Amino acid sequence: MFFALMAWDKDGALDVRMDNRPDHLAYLDSTGVVRQAGPFLNGDGQPSGSLIVLDVADMDAAQAWADNDPYAKAGLFREVTISAWKQVIGA
Repeated sequence: MFFALMAWDKDGALDVRMDNRPDHLAYLDSTGVVRQAGPFLNGDGQPSGSLIVLDVADMDAAQAWADNDPYAKAGLFREVTISAWKQVIGA
């Protein structure tokens, strides 16, 4: 089942994002459940959040994945939402 994780960075946290980016990218790759991912960009073209589509069994698995993301562990996000998602185009 697909879940869309949408996370928005705390204001002024670009350094936190960049410092933890290598571990975050390694986590995305190593878990094997990420189907799509990329940053939201602010008006200056700088990363300001994340959109990640997970293919996991249920909401509990999606939440566990989110909780273990190095960005989350570093306290990068001010808000995170996770919603079940149905792929219609691009399958």
